[in-house]
Amino acid sequence: MSRSILLQTTIPDHPDDWSIERFSLLKDHLSSLTDSDGRPLFSVTSHDRQPNEDGDDPILSQLDQSNYSQLWLFAVDVGDGLSTADCEGIQRFRQRGGGILTTRDHQDLGSSLCKLSGVCHPLGAAHFFHSRNPDPDPTRQQRDDQDTEDITWPNYHSGANGDYQTIQPTELVHELLLRPDGEPIQYFPAHPHEGAVGLPADGNPAARIIATGVSKISGRSFNLAVAFERVKDVSGYCLGRAVAESTFHHFCDYNWNPNAGCPSFVSEPPGNGIAQYPQALADIHAYVTNLALWLEES
Repeated sequence: MSRSILLQTTIPDHPDDWSIERFSLLKDHLSSLTDSDGRPLFSVTSHDRQPNEDGDDPILSQLDQSNYSQLWLFAVDVGDGLSTADCEGIQRFRQRGGGILTTRDHQDLGSSLCKLSGVCHPLGAAHFFHSRNPDPDPTRQQRDDQDTEDITWPNYHSGANGDYQTIQPTELVHELLLRPDGEPIQYFPAHPHEGAVGLPADGNPAARIIATGVSKISGRSFNLAVAFERVKDVSGYCLGRAVAESTFHHFCDYNWNPNAGCPSFVSEPPGNGIAQYPQALADIHAYVTNLALWLEES
């Protein structure tokens, strides 16, 4: 495998949706990373889902046969974004050691990730939705963000798009959350209604919650990211590392720079906190860099 990252959404290209073109600043940052000799560390490719006549994405369904070493999967669908063949291709990819980021958003947005489950492939079990695999804590099955009435739980309000939130690394700060100077990363982009992630119900020993945020509405803490270390599955494959993230808005252009624009259905007014406080963007750049390097390690 080469150091090659695939950034992919779970929807076809659409100019008024969260298509892959809305993650261009992420692609630019990953493409800008270089080694000590100034050579690019990663080749980065962006794709939207392009289902064939069988409903399968030609790349995801055959991902294990590709040259990609990482998949950053932005689940922006309403439940139908992955076919059975896609999930099988992703599972084989992880079994050969490929690194995976899975991320979604509020309520049932991105709930196709639930198909990435099972004994050998529990990534989907770390994502909690409204109608599928709900949070096992019944006290969390309630609205947090109260402003956007057509969005229900999970919908943790960490702030306006374009603002930043202060995160809390869990005990024993994970290497993903360290700045280049060794100090802990403090800031992630904010979002008015983040989704929910947590430890899979099977008590997967490879999974660890690495960071939490705090709702600006309820004051309640919620999980931001779950990291999966390499571990052998029941078939003896050494699975690649993985991360389950509460919202794709930690990575999209609109949250790094609201001037980049957003789909017309976004109704909440944006903030400008990141533009006014450069350290916030520096922290998310550091996190993204760490994530690419960490997922690459075997």
